[in-house]
Amino acid sequence: MSVTALPGAPASRLRIGLRAVLIGAILLLAAMPVLNQLPQDHALHVSDFLVSVTGKWICYAILALSLDLAWGYAGILSLGHGAFFALGGYAMGMHLMRLIGPRGVYGHPVLPDFMVFLGYQELPWYWLGFDHFAFAMLMVLLVPGALAFALGWLCFRSRITGVYLSIITQAMTYALMLAFFRNDMGFGGNNGFTDFKELLGMPLNTPAARSSLFYASLVSLVGCYLLCRWITGTKYGRVLTAIRDAESRVRFLGYDVTHHKLFAFVLSAMMAGLAGALYVPQVGIINPGEFSPGNSIEAVVWVAVGGRGTLVGAVLGAFSVNGLKTWLTSAAPDLWLFVLGGLFVLVTLFLPRGLVGLLQGRAQGERK
Repeated sequence: MSVTALPGAPASRLRIGLRAVLIGAILLLAAMPVLNQLPQDHALHVSDFLVSVTGKWICYAILALSLDLAWGYAGILSLGHGAFFALGGYAMGMHLMRLIGPRGVYGHPVLPDFMVFLGYQELPWYWLGFDHFAFAMLMVLLVPGALAFALGWLCFRSRITGVYLSIITQAMTYALMLAFFRNDMGFGGNNGFTDFKELLGMPLNTPAARSSLFYASLVSLVGCYLLCRWITGTKYGRVLTAIRDAESRVRFLGYDVTHHKLFAFVLSAMMAGLAGALYVPQVGIINPGEFSPGNSIEAVVWVAVGGRGTLVGAVLGAFSVNGLKTWLTSAAPDLWLFVLGGLFVLVTLFLPRGLVGLLQGRAQGERK
């Protein structure tokens, strides 16, 4: 009996170890805003900068999770997920701009400052309703989801896959970036949205707001992870994995491949929009630069480094790569893009399953 149990022991220990690390990481993250309240000379004090930058990384981890659901499980390599992230951020930014009211530079009770500067006489119709938080959150999910549905429906019905789909998604985010740069679009042009004042009656740029947004992001990350874990563990998730590995065979077996891929793509876009909405009030600005195709490619690197198709790996990759970026852009900012490209090449050649795959490989080696 003991002999038959031994082969599975290393893999079981690995799963238990990963879960323990995951729970420990969540508890550690949850403690950061509390430790931030300690005196600055205390050994356990966490700086304002570290809390702020970690809050951004949590939002990036949600974006990585959304991409892993689409790419890691459904085989949809999207090079445009940054567009869904930015659309969610713009929806939240529109709400925050509406809350400024007469406190703006021009003191207009309805129009944001940039509209007054550009000579707008009335609020555009697509800005209506954004003074309500519930409506804004609905748009945070619906706008990226609607775009993903339209794009996915056209592409998946036409059986566009692989590099062709990746190019289309990249072209989409580049086109959106050019459109949002235009002043006549009504989204602030090159400057975007900034100078936010409050959210849900809570003044921004305060320790209380920073902690609240941090915890909201952390809860959203845990919720998105559990949702993805549940989905990928169902029969639908197994069909998604089969589509990723052999789409033509799954189609031959009678499954509706289009609908399966479309659901995963839309859900991942909505998660990316949520990440963008949590990101904007923490950084205090949203502009068309968030649509840059480079941002979407960087998210792909996060997932590849952590481990595609593992969920935990996506979160690990987002934190590790962005931690490296934060350090390197301070120490040697000119080298970051070279390091990012080299990192992707090294992972592709030597760690095709990412960091989590490396741990799994070691566990399998112990099993043998």
